[in-house]
Amino acid sequence: MVRLHVKRGGESLFLLEAAASARLADLAPLAARIHNGRLKVQRLCSEMEELAEHGIFLPYNMQGLTDEQIEELKLKDEWAEKCVPSGGSVFKKDEIGRRNGHAPNEKMQQVIKKTIEEAKALISRKQVQANVCVNMEMVKDALDQLRGAVMIVYPMGLPPHDPIRMEFEDKEDLSGTHASLEVIEESEAQLWWAGKELKETKLLSDYVGKNEKTTIIVKIQKKGQGAPGREPLISHEEQKQMMQYYYRKQEELKKLEEDEDDSFLNAEWADNHALKRQFHGVKDIKWGPR
Repeated sequence: MVRLHVKRGGESLFLLEAAASARLADLAPLAARIHNGRLKVQRLCSEMEELAEHGIFLPYNMQGLTDEQIEELKLKDEWAEKCVPSGGSVFKKDEIGRRNGHAPNEKMQQVIKKTIEEAKALISRKQVQANVCVNMEMVKDALDQLRGAVMIVYPMGLPPHDPIRMEFEDKEDLSGTHASLEVIEESEAQLWWAGKELKETKLLSDYVGKNEKTTIIVKIQKKGQGAPGREPLISHEEQKQMMQYYYRKQEELKKLEEDEDDSFLNAEWADNHALKRQFHGVKDIKWGPR
């Protein structure tokens, strides 16, 4: 299997395995699907951290309001009584005003936090360093783990307007957010390698040959964005090591210059003509007046 190190810009994303005979018309959408799946897991983990700290999402008409304003407007969160965390809640006010502040107890918080760590590890960029390829099964496994943790802590479910529930039901609305810029639609996905566009009408082997042990770096982006920047000749880590080496070398040279002391040249043992003067008997002659 050919191993593709998928990047976006200069950012390393994940490793993907594909047969050399794979059609690029299928490979580009697959890479986009995994990329978008990883983004969904990351968004869920971020929201679930808030869920563990501050409870369920408030209705949109109550968000950002103070307690006095809510009381004055006679607003009520109808879902607060329905969506109670297992084992009871602990009040912890959300200063941003997005969540109702009725957080799960410590035990249930740990269930959520532990699951978040496990899900993040499955789709982490560290998998590239560990030489582990990511596939859709791993992304689905991470999503299932997160869904299971929410069901354990909130057996009655979450409000329909909660972003976590909307993510699980694929109803999330990312319009106008930075997250929407990161998503790449499968129909718009395009792969580039060595400054060349991998055309959908061709096979992967048309570019990399039929060697199944090949590893290449490909860049994913949206169609119409032009060629991405080329890979640097040396990696960031190699550049860092080189800078450290030259800095140490410079410090060593500075130290040698500071230690350069030629006062020993005035010493008697360093006199090149001392032996000659001794043979001529003029070694200890003093020219000053008696």
